Amino acid sequence: MNKVKIKEIFESIQGEGPYVGYKQLFVRFCNCNLKCNYCDTEFSSDNDYEEYNPCELADKVNSYKTIHSVSLTGGEPLLSAEFLKDFLPRTDKKIYLETNATLAEKFEEIKPFVDIVSADIKLESATGIKGSYKFHEKFFEQCKGIETFAKIVFNSKITDEEIENCCKLGKKFEIELVLQPEMINDKMSVSSDFAADILDKFLDKYENVRLIPQVHKFLDVR
Repeated sequence: MNKVKIKEIFESIQGEGPYVGYKQLFVRFCNCNLKCNYCDTEFSSDNDYEEYNPCELADKVNSYKTIHSVSLTGGEPLLSAEFLKDFLPRTDKKIYLETNATLAEKFEEIKPFVDIVSADIKLESATGIKGSYKFHEKFFEQCKGIETFAKIVFNSKITDEEIENCCKLGKKFEIELVLQPEMINDKMSVSSDFAADILDKFLDKYENVRLIPQVHKFLDVR
């Protein structure tokens, strides 16, 4: 059996998106195919990780009884799609995938085992990453038939063109957009008024949009 490097496994309260407040088991995979400017997560496989085969990870996950779902997070979990194809059928837990939404082909391999998709839309103004929309569009095509929402981390540099492009994706694939202000030292990088103005700009173009900051930062939980 192939093994995968897991940075950490822990119970906590989901602090992002429409599932804020639900108790989840977080399984953090090592490594990522992107390098976003704002990323504050330690997911390197250089040190301090544990290796699991699919049976070992399933046994551990299945031992948790009071969780809403299992959040596959990272890093980027879809880099371990081959492992996930073997692991996911071995658990009866609801699966919540957190992904940067750039690996459509890998998602297709595990799609039957995923219940909820929390997918990022990467803004160049916030991430420093160019040309992500074509990858997101291909990814959202694969999400049809699965509960999916898109998380958009933004800061004061967000542009009208980025807002327009995000709303086009939302409309085309009929997904909820969740705006998340970038956090710096556990505080929003923009004012509440600025965030509200950005929400209004989105709502002028697409009605299914919410503004939800990283609630776990305010709760002081992981």
